[in-house]
Amino acid sequence: MPPVAADARGRERSHGAVPARNPGTALDLDVVHALRVNRSAVERRAATLPARRTVKQAWQAAWLLRAITVIDLTTLSGDDTPGNVRRLCAKARQPVRPELLEALGVAQLGIRVGAVCVYHRYVATAVEALAGSGIPVAAVSTGFPAGLSPFAERIAEIRASVADGATEIDTVITRAHVLRGEWQALYDEVRAMREACGDAHLKVILATGELATLTNVARASQVAMMAGADFIKTSTGKETANATLPVALVMCRAIRDYHERTGALVGFKPAGGIRSAKQVLEFLYLMKEELGDRWLRPELFRVGASALLTDIERQLEHHVTGRYSAAHRQPMV
Repeated sequence: MPPVAADARGRERSHGAVPARNPGTALDLDVVHALRVNRSAVERRAATLPARRTVKQAWQAAWLLRAITVIDLTTLSGDDTPGNVRRLCAKARQPVRPELLEALGVAQLGIRVGAVCVYHRYVATAVEALAGSGIPVAAVSTGFPAGLSPFAERIAEIRASVADGATEIDTVITRAHVLRGEWQALYDEVRAMREACGDAHLKVILATGELATLTNVARASQVAMMAGADFIKTSTGKETANATLPVALVMCRAIRDYHERTGALVGFKPAGGIRSAKQVLEFLYLMKEELGDRWLRPELFRVGASALLTDIERQLEHHVTGRYSAAHRQPMV
């Protein structure tokens, strides 16, 4: 078996069953208020990842194939059309050209993305285009990206997306609850969103670039998980500052702390600004070091991205041929 296939298969077999959903807990304000984050220490730790961690050759190719399986392939543009969404879904079904998979020795592994993420308007289109593939459809909801529409409308939007076939809902919080320290209000908001999701998984977007401090990020992460979030997510991708390693480190340690206190497994999703293979590898290193191999699978780790897949495919082609191809050889849509 080629080394890329062997390593990818070994990683796949190392994981256990799909984790149970996070049931949430009562809001514990003592835990929330006790949280403090030392920004300089976090930034020093985050800076060690790209400087110290690296994988090369066949191992890098295997890690990039793993990265593909955790991508939430996303289109959230004002000019989206049903045709664009269908083409994105076709790419989700076949994210890497078949000849590259054959050359890598992984054609039999069924490499696919983690999910396709769209606005509510295109949920039904995506569900139809992905029928039979097993690829989930995620819908951004609750007045994405600002989250300032009336609360009843935000809850209704969740229910409408679930009714159209979305099995994952990416919601946004009211940032003012965090900035004002209104933790009960944030908890109640996320809890209501969780109930509206029903069987659909809830990903709570914290919009970390708008929360002012890393301490706020840590506290918002804990409250969202206490309220029943299945994933916590960094950003909408529309803020001026999106996913960064320091923010991801704070959120991952919040997940670890919550798991140690409750036994529940919560996923993590960085989103916004992750466009290169090098960047996504850094987030994979972080997950492995801070949370372990169990979080290197789509059930507990996703990356929200659109342009990222193109660069990964270019890197895989370089591994096979020794040459970088033009981006148009790996078109997204």
